[in-house]
Amino acid sequence: MSGHTTLAPAGTAAKRKEARTVILSSYLGSTIEFYDFLLYATAAAVAFPKVFFTGTDEWVGVVAAYATFAAGYVARPLGGVIFGHFGDKVGRKGMLIISMAMMGIASTLIGLIPGAGVIGPWGAVILVLLRVCQGIAVGGEWGGAALMALEHADPKRRGFAASFVNAGAPTGAVLGTVVMGIFSALPQDAFLAWGWRVPFLLSFVLLIVGMFVRLRVSESPIFAEAVAKEDAQGTKRKIPLLDVLRRPKALIMIMFAGAAGFGLQVVLPTFSVTYAVSKGAPQQGVLYAFAGASAISIIFVLLGGRLSDRLGRRPVMIAGLALFIAYLFPMFGMLGSGNTGLVFVAFTVALILHSCLYGPLAAFVSEQFGTTSRYTGAAVGYQLATLIGAGFTPGIIAGLYKDSGQSIFPVVVFLSVMALVSIVFIALTRESKNNDLTTVR
Repeated sequence: MSGHTTLAPAGTAAKRKEARTVILSSYLGSTIEFYDFLLYATAAAVAFPKVFFTGTDEWVGVVAAYATFAAGYVARPLGGVIFGHFGDKVGRKGMLIISMAMMGIASTLIGLIPGAGVIGPWGAVILVLLRVCQGIAVGGEWGGAALMALEHADPKRRGFAASFVNAGAPTGAVLGTVVMGIFSALPQDAFLAWGWRVPFLLSFVLLIVGMFVRLRVSESPIFAEAVAKEDAQGTKRKIPLLDVLRRPKALIMIMFAGAAGFGLQVVLPTFSVTYAVSKGAPQQGVLYAFAGASAISIIFVLLGGRLSDRLGRRPVMIAGLALFIAYLFPMFGMLGSGNTGLVFVAFTVALILHSCLYGPLAAFVSEQFGTTSRYTGAAVGYQLATLIGAGFTPGIIAGLYKDSGQSIFPVVVFLSVMALVSIVFIALTRESKNNDLTTVR
């Protein structure tokens, strides 16, 4: 069938080398995508309220900035549907190239938007539109990158291989936070005038690097074999989204099982940064503390994926969420101390616990679907989880905090309930580490 990459038989050593190349490509691509996507979170915490929402109460501006942040999460499922459809029809590799180009261009343009003082409310409108483009791009990126790593990997190391994609998120967060932290050292007027823009403009450089790496990898062998088999049998290709929706249980289970992981993840670079700074910790110190904690968590994301290959996806994920619930009050106590060292400890422990969930999540989600609908199912399920878990969480908890007279109690209750819901759905979802990925269903 034209348009699909066919693979010649290869020896074990060659297959392992190719798998390592693909995993590295997925990791680097995910890092670049999440640098762009999560950089927005940091900017929403430290710059956007004062650049695009001037003339309002401080916490009103924060809530408004988080609303634009949510637009990206609303768009992510749409990206999953679009890129998933063509990824299941045409191939994984081409969709990954397009999604990366889309993200890099949108992020670069964000750095060029004039502030409210120049074009009034139109700055916020353009910001939302570009954030939507970011959301569509990352909605397509994650599914393809996870599947490329998963479908090239040794079946006994799928959790570890796929965890490299999710390790790209903290790596991207480190890069984005460090770069933003460097420019936040500028005088406040200079930072708000142009300093915050530079990290976004650097996205174009990262785009060139990412494209060079991504163009060098081959198509997924499992996908190529499944397509060849269907062509040989004369089987009519199904519409991937309809195939997934015919059995919606997996989609629903994944959506709620993963929601808390994204909710807890997004609270750290948004509300938690703002909260720590409001309690007296220096802004640059808080950003560097989060960057350092994110760097440490990269190893633990990979360890979480590897541990899930041994113990199963579900036990590792449930343990991480349960421990995070117990940690919420101590975490906010340290974040509110005004001490940069304690803020660093708070972020580090939080991200280590979160890694127990996040490390196995890529494999857990992708293993629930058959080959010719896996990109669509995994991408849409994962992005719906990000939407309900992360899209509105920063705005909700900022509102709860503001309306309660700046009490942290309702914030902890909200996050705890979210985590408990995910624990229930993870427990109800079947264990997937031994699933046969070559099954087309």
